[in-house]
Amino acid sequence: MKATITLTTTIFLLILMVCDAAAQNASLRDDVTRIAASVSADVGVAVLNLDTGDTLTLRGRGHFPMQSVFKFPLAIMVLREVDKGTLRLDQKIHLRKEDLLPNTWSPMAVKYPEGDVDIALSEILRYTVSQSDNNGCDILFRLVGGPGKVNDFVHSLGITQMAIVATEAEMHQAWSVQFTNWCEPGAMAMLLKQFDRGNILSALSREFLWKIMVETSTGPKRIKGLLPAATVVAHKTGTGDYNAEGVMGAINDAGIMVLPDGSHVAVVVYISRTKEKDVARLESVIAQISRAVYDRYANR
Repeated sequence: MKATITLTTTIFLLILMVCDAAAQNASLRDDVTRIAASVSADVGVAVLNLDTGDTLTLRGRGHFPMQSVFKFPLAIMVLREVDKGTLRLDQKIHLRKEDLLPNTWSPMAVKYPEGDVDIALSEILRYTVSQSDNNGCDILFRLVGGPGKVNDFVHSLGITQMAIVATEAEMHQAWSVQFTNWCEPGAMAMLLKQFDRGNILSALSREFLWKIMVETSTGPKRIKGLLPAATVVAHKTGTGDYNAEGVMGAINDAGIMVLPDGSHVAVVVYISRTKEKDVARLESVIAQISRAVYDRYANR
């Protein structure tokens, strides 16, 4: 009799736990939907608890322009070549003046305005990922054979809901080109999962990319904006421009937050096609969604 009571109690507690988790997930979905609706924009969200598998998406199958978020899969491919021995992090890449295109975001060009210098591949990766350097990005594209090669590589990982077609230089030629580099929010969450779980890169390469993503200096008011100051976030931002009609192409952030218990949660927020003029307000949407996710999983 006692064993039957114990079993019944255990089953009852499990049912309560499942119901409670379902209620919390529904509450999080309501919060994310409400926050996204606070701006007039296309907002796509994917949340994936990398330890439990809990998943939440909002327009998760929509095609959103990645902008510089595509530097994350590019960096993965470069480091995959490092793992294969085709490239080395310490190998020197000759930086020519013609590699430093004007009128584009490039801290590397500020440091080396005349080019004609040899810098390590690891430094170019840091500029490209941590500081979102556009010239560094296109140097890396040339190093691995162009956007098509990166696109094929990502698809070979089973991430097919992503298209990498144009370089940064090509995106600067016309506002509409950014939409050729698209991604479904859920697909980016799955790529983050493969990276986080060590399924793509060696331990050393994963550690290197994790470090330079944590050191990201762009978009501090996006995923990290409302999180506790000590929260570790490995992320990659993407930012577009307004066209002649006043439409913003993209305000994005995608990354992995580390919760107080050490668990990892992937958060992807893409904001596109909006006439909202206050960029800080758009960034706040990303920050609010990120905080809602943090509170859901950190306070369970």
